[in-house]
This record gives sequence, structure tokens and C-alpha cells, in this order.
Amino acid sequence: MSYLEQQFLIAMPGMEDPNFTRGVTLLCQHNQDGALGITINRPSEFTLLDVLSQIGINCEDGSLAHVPVYEGGPVHRERGFVLHTGEPRWESSMRVGKNISVTTSRDILEAIASGHGPDKFLMALGYAGWGAGQLEDEMRDNAWLNVMARADIVFDLPAEQRWEQAVASLGIQVGSLQPAGGHA
Repeated sequence: MSYLEQQFLIAMPGMEDPNFTRGVTLLCQHNQDGALGITINRPSEFTLLDVLSQIGINCEDGSLAHVPVYEGGPVHRERGFVLHTGEPRWESSMRVGKNISVTTSRDILEAIASGHGPDKFLMALGYAGWGAGQLEDEMRDNAWLNVMARADIVFDLPAEQRWEQAVASLGIQVGSLQPAGGHA
């Protein structure tokens, strides 16, 4: 496991890229070829029921009409990712944090639609991707803070509170962050 896997990437206040301004991205994979993460605090205009209908999964559970789908990142916005609690037990699942797994296969959506899915989940479309060395360069430029990912931030907080809580989990007060960092 890389030193950045299972970490939140927290955008610094000076982040100018609108895809990541005040963003919290769960880093799912990081190796010599690059990195892949899912942004967890950008609700889209879609609901889970919209996505299920689009891919032809029948769902009678009207409460899913209110479950937001998130903008996971600017890359391949047509690809779906389900972050969830519990073991990685679906066809295409892997652990990405303490009590956090990610699944990309249809079977988890079918399980959710039938009421047999994970206890807690977050659906995202798209992902954030970095080429070899790109994320490391951005970190050296003070674009990101990082901290161990926490399931309670992903699944239990409203989206608008996730950035501040992720910063606070580092023991930092949001008001003390400067838009740009310095170099010694």
C-alpha cells in the first residue's frame, strides 16, 4: 500500500480548479503510475433513482429518489463508483479505508435497489485522476493536505460539512489555513 492510499486529499483554500475547490477526495489507489480518487462532497443534480432508471435497474423504493449522486471527479463522468461500509463482497470491490470499500460493478446497485445493499453508501459518477508523479508535485506545491480517511466523514456528515471536518481531523482550525503555502 502506498503512503497516500486510504487517505483524504483535502484541497487547500487557494485551490483554483473548480473541480476541487474546498474538495475532499478519498484516494482509492496510488502507485508509481499515478493515483485515482473519488471526491465525496460535490452532490450532482442526479439522484440514485435517476441512475438506476438510466441503467435499467428496477427499483420500487421511493426513498432512493432523494439519495444524491456525487460528482466523483472530472474524469470519465459516465463511470459509477459506490463507496460503502462493510466488507468488499461484490463482484468488483476493494477496500479503500477503515470500514470503507469501493465497488464498480452493477451487482451492488441491484442489491441497493432490492434493499439488500450495504448499510451506508455514497454513489459517485466520475473520478479524479493523476498521472505518474503529478499528485506528488501538487502536494509539494501545497495544493493538498492529507489525512487518514474516516468512514464517519464519508457517510454520516452532510456534504457541506465534510471539508471542514476533514480539516479539523488534522487538528487544524479552518480559519488558520492560508490560501497558499510557503516553502522553506
